[in-house]
Amino acid sequence: MIGLAEVIAEAGLAGEGELSLLQQFCTRALAQGLPLSRALIGVDTLHPVLEGSIFAWQRDAEEKTRKSDYARSDMAGDGEKWLRSPFYRLIETGESMIRRRLDSRYNGGEFPILDELRDQGVTDYVAMVNRFGADARIGEVDCVFSSWATDRADGFAERDLATLHFLVPLLALAVKSASFARIAETLVDTYLGRDAGRRVLEGHITRGVADRINAVLWFSDLEDFTRITDTASPAEIIPLLNDYADAIVTAVHGQGGDVLKFIGDGILAVFSKGDAEARCRQALAAAADARERVTKLNAARTAAGKPATNFYLGLHVGEVFFGNIGSVDRLDFTVVGPAVNETSRIAAMCRSLDQPMLLSSAFAGAAPGCREQLVSVGRYALRGVARPQELFTLDPEGRGTLPGDGGVQPTRR
Repeated sequence: MIGLAEVIAEAGLAGEGELSLLQQFCTRALAQGLPLSRALIGVDTLHPVLEGSIFAWQRDAEEKTRKSDYARSDMAGDGEKWLRSPFYRLIETGESMIRRRLDSRYNGGEFPILDELRDQGVTDYVAMVNRFGADARIGEVDCVFSSWATDRADGFAERDLATLHFLVPLLALAVKSASFARIAETLVDTYLGRDAGRRVLEGHITRGVADRINAVLWFSDLEDFTRITDTASPAEIIPLLNDYADAIVTAVHGQGGDVLKFIGDGILAVFSKGDAEARCRQALAAAADARERVTKLNAARTAAGKPATNFYLGLHVGEVFFGNIGSVDRLDFTVVGPAVNETSRIAAMCRSLDQPMLLSSAFAGAAPGCREQLVSVGRYALRGVARPQELFTLDPEGRGTLPGDGGVQPTRR
């Protein structure tokens, strides 16, 4: 089995994923005489929704390996099942292994999952937990758990158990490495944005290094948010922000945009893929999608007796610096430049002009194919901007779809 240890070590160092690691381990162990019929390995994760991931292998299944994620709500819904599982027993007792022979001597009912496995022909079952040291934990991610089963008539031999004791910690270390890589990617994507997260993981972390890019800038915030916070109960505010952020961010991501910041009830995003007109079309299509999602959300919230609102949106085109800005000890990967400030000022004008969306003249000029869908609302002085700016909105009399929006009709108030 030394050769298998080397294979797992090499696969872990190469960055192979958990399913591949489990597949290689079980296939090679089986070929070398370890009588596995099925195996499972799992690890918790740091994710806004998911609690963890489970990777399973079954010798006789058509699809030998599969991955399943379990959410926090799943743990609550299957609480009784979890409380009666071998893994829960190991975590609560601090033990590292449970073995049960599923033959005529086995008394059913101790662990429901084992009753199911016995009915499926499993004769021997081993559950293991490989714990991390205190300094090697991330949040609640503190162990790799696994189970190993055989359908051989006389179960696992003592040498089989010795093999598992020797090899499983090595596999757990490789799985931990793969899982922590996924956790790092999840964290930077969640907290920095998808494109910014990718850049950070690629090593773009030097303070003061920023790329000069041309982009469509999106700044949106919620209507009457101050009034809502004054009248709604404090417990309603975070769910409200989450509901509207989910609708708007989903629309932005759906069109290839990247959300960079949440500023109170405001959202700063950029569209930087494709040429100038393509970016403008993406932003307009995202705006139409977001408006439609928020309309549906408002209907659901109103029906539930919850406060509802809408969002103001400013769109602008400009050159910005995109990169690492901040102190030695605290950096932020974001965009800066006059165009960012102008975008927020344009969004703020929505209230004064009673318009749900305003676009800059630079945006209108960058998207000639969309020009017929836009109408000028006049020239206005923007706070902190040297010259008055001509602003545009969607033509309320427009009947066509926006070019390149896939047939999505702009939603009008």
